Amino acid sequence: MSEHIGEQRTERPRQSRFERGDELVVMKFGGTSVEDAAAISRLIGIVRSRLGAQPVVVVSALARVTDQLLEAGNAAANGHLGLALATVRSIYVRHEQLADLLVNESAYSALDRELRSEFRALESLLHDLEASRQLDLKSQDHLLGFGECFSSRLVKEALCQAGVTAAHVDARACIVTDARHGQASPVWDATEQRLQQALSPLLESGQVPVLGGFIAATCHGVPTTLGRGGSDFSAAIVGAALRATRIEIWTDVDGIMTADPKLCSDARVIRKMSFDEAAELAHFGAKVLHPSTLAPAVRENIPVYILNSRRPEGEGTEIVARVKGGSVVSAITAKRTVAAVEIESPQGVGSELLRAVYAAFDRHSCPVDLMATSLGRVSLLVGSTAALPAIAADLRGVADVRWENHKALVCLVGENIRRQPEVASRVFAAVADMDVRVVCQGASDRTISFLVEESKADESVQRLHGIFFPQQEPARDWGGISSAFCQAG
Repeated sequence: MSEHIGEQRTERPRQSRFERGDELVVMKFGGTSVEDAAAISRLIGIVRSRLGAQPVVVVSALARVTDQLLEAGNAAANGHLGLALATVRSIYVRHEQLADLLVNESAYSALDRELRSEFRALESLLHDLEASRQLDLKSQDHLLGFGECFSSRLVKEALCQAGVTAAHVDARACIVTDARHGQASPVWDATEQRLQQALSPLLESGQVPVLGGFIAATCHGVPTTLGRGGSDFSAAIVGAALRATRIEIWTDVDGIMTADPKLCSDARVIRKMSFDEAAELAHFGAKVLHPSTLAPAVRENIPVYILNSRRPEGEGTEIVARVKGGSVVSAITAKRTVAAVEIESPQGVGSELLRAVYAAFDRHSCPVDLMATSLGRVSLLVGSTAALPAIAADLRGVADVRWENHKALVCLVGENIRRQPEVASRVFAAVADMDVRVVCQGASDRTISFLVEESKADESVQRLHGIFFPQQEPARDWGGISSAFCQAG
């Protein structure tokens, strides 16, 4: 994971993006940070506090809207057009009500025209899905992108109403990707050029650009998405293209935590951690950042901050290239619904078998979390069993494929953790009675992980957190946090 994150492009001269002051900050606001009028009012206050720099705002869809759009698409493709249209009508009404609360009458009329135009396009797409009875990844990208189109137009108008000079920018015209629908990758040089061309004049004139995250398009203008959680990635792409001073990810928690506070009431905010540690946490299931988010920030060495839009005065978590003097263990997480896969071949494990295995998993878009080989056997951990029957069929005659469900991968992350033998001994002494079946050895020195039954995941995390983060003060009431940044997905 960390090797991918640190991948470098061909070295090229650093371009001057535009005449500016000493700071430029890219601010991404997640779904819960734009979920209602109160949240958007907080967003406005936070953006105002950054006007001394040059802010660029990236917003997710309103909370729950992406899920509703997916439900509507599935309903239309299954022949339930009325249900689909009712769902998107409720989305429209929600945005309309927010507009009514946040902007005055004249601005409302212009915004309503824009929203109605977008919703007509959305309804037309649902009619097409009902006719084709198929929601493929290309159509899904087009469908899910509407959420960010709605929210970014609404937030731009709300900022203007509050006296902040803002301008809407369609991210689909700026972020260019390949055609891998569902999780597209940026075409870097074209993206950087378009972002600089679109945003530089706005920033030079003192305007605040507002973009929807998650959404992009191919060089031919076909809508794509960067995958769920891709709004974080969008912010990092924009930050790298503009050589930002910092990238801020505004959410509903105080930062990255040592564990899920719903499991460990004494979980603590990690004040500073490295890019590599954050990437490992994301890879092993913690809801930290979109796994690819850090790549552009690493490339340009831009610090990333995780901050709470409900408590903007907090310090949050700072993610930087290197951290000196940190804890041996930074955080503990558990990735649930893991399947353990065993692939056996009578011919043994060789390059031909490995090529066939890699090809089969790639063909069926089944990501592999960890992999190990032994004489005649390849052992894998995957996060979903949906593609495994098809993969087994592809490998029939080459190897036998078996798997077990309902496992959890418990992972401890810290700089050079694997070079500290006493850590591993304390870990496995703590869970010795839990039938730890696999000690997982990845390529990184930053993780120690093991496999347990899914029913034992919570207890494993709690025991280990108590050992490595002994409680030193009364447990903090986290106020009913619904999703923690160290909570596995």
